[in-house]
Amino acid sequence: MPSIPWPEARRLARAAAAPLEVVRAPLDTALGAVLAEPLAARTDLPPFDAAAMDGWAVSGIGPWEALPARDRGSRYDEPQPLLDGTAIPVHTGEQLPPGCSGVLRREQAVVEQTSYGPRLLVGDADTATPSGRPGYVEPGTDVRPRGQECREGDVLLEPGGVVTPAVVGLAAAAGHDELVVVRPPVVGLLVLGDELLSSGPARHGKVRDALGPLVPAWVAALGSRCNPPIRVPDTVAELQAALDDANVDVVVTTGSTARSTADHLHTALAALGADLLVDTVAVRPGHPMLLAALPDGRFVVGLPGNPLAAVSALVTLLAPLLASLRGESGADLAAEPDALLTAEVTSHPAYTRLVPVIRERGELSSSARPVPAVGPAMLRGLALGDALAVVPPSGGARGSLVEILPLP
Repeated sequence: MPSIPWPEARRLARAAAAPLEVVRAPLDTALGAVLAEPLAARTDLPPFDAAAMDGWAVSGIGPWEALPARDRGSRYDEPQPLLDGTAIPVHTGEQLPPGCSGVLRREQAVVEQTSYGPRLLVGDADTATPSGRPGYVEPGTDVRPRGQECREGDVLLEPGGVVTPAVVGLAAAAGHDELVVVRPPVVGLLVLGDELLSSGPARHGKVRDALGPLVPAWVAALGSRCNPPIRVPDTVAELQAALDDANVDVVVTTGSTARSTADHLHTALAALGADLLVDTVAVRPGHPMLLAALPDGRFVVGLPGNPLAAVSALVTLLAPLLASLRGESGADLAAEPDALLTAEVTSHPAYTRLVPVIRERGELSSSARPVPAVGPAMLRGLALGDALAVVPPSGGARGSLVEILPLP
C-alpha cells in the first residue's frame, strides 16, 4: 500500500471527525476549549463612569472645595452627586459621583488650607505650586465612561475561537461564570514496548520512555485532555484489550506501527473491526504512522516508537484530528509565514521532511536555521528548536522558502 502524501494525510485527519458535543464549562475549566456560542456582555463595561487615575473627582470650575474621602464602608454604595465647585478623592477604577466633570491626577493636585477649609487647585503636588490655570480640568479628563468598552448585550467574541486566559478574564469582567464550549477531546495514551523504563536512566538493555511524559503535555498544548499513560505489554491480546477498554475520544499508541512480527497494532485493530483511514505517510521521520476509526466512533492514532518520529505523527495526524473534534478552524495549520532556510537540508526524493529549526525574524523576512541532533530517535534538536520546517520532496536548498509549523 503506497504511503499517503503528507499534505493529504493532514487533510484526511481533519476530515475524519466532527466537533464534539456542546457543554457549559466553569471559567476555571474552560481554558483551551473552543467557544460554541457568541460571547455577549451581561453588563456595560465599565459598568459605571470610573476614575482612570488616583486623584480627585472635580465638578465644574475651581478652585474646588476639597471634601473628605468617603469611608471604606460607603465607597461601594451609590455615590452622592458632586456639587459644582467641589471635589472628592477617588482611586483608580472607583465609581465617579454624578456631577463629576473630570479627574485631577494626584500628582497634579495642590491642596491649600484656607480659613474656609481645604481648597484644591491644579499644580505640582511635589512643590505645592499652583499652575497657570489652577481652576481648570478639561471635561472628561481621566474618566472611563460607562460602556466605553462595550454595552450590555454586545457580542464580544464570535464562536470558533479558543478560550485563552484573556478570554477567561473578559468573560468574567462581562459577568459570566461559565462559558458554552465544545467539549475538549479526551485522549488515552497506551505506551507499548517491554524495553521501556518509566523512571531513572537506561539500564540492563532497556531505555527510558520519553513519550509517556511528552505526549500528554503536547495534547494539553493542543487544547485537549490526556489521561495518565497506561503501559501495555507487547502482546496482541493485551493491546487489543487496552484499545477496547479505553473510554476516551482518541486513543494514542506509541510504537508497534510497522508490520514486523514484533508489531501488533495492525493485528489488534483488525480484530476490533477498525477502519484504517491513514496507514503510513510519505514523511520523514515517522512514516509508519496510522489513523484508524473504531466501530464505536473512537479514533486511534498510532505513533512510531522513536521520539522525533512520534512528534512528526503528532503534528501530521493528531493535531488536525483534535482540531476537528474541538471545533477549531486552522488549529493544525501553520500560523507563521514561510521562512528562508539558512542552510541546506538533506531532502528525500519522494517524502516530505519535518526538520526542527530556530526561527529568526528579520525586518523583511523570516529565516529558519536547522539545529543539530535531529535523528528519528532524538529529542535534543526538537528541544533546541521552536518550529518544524516542512521541506517538500527534493527541496531543502539553502535560501528556499519552507512552511513553518510552530512548536508548543
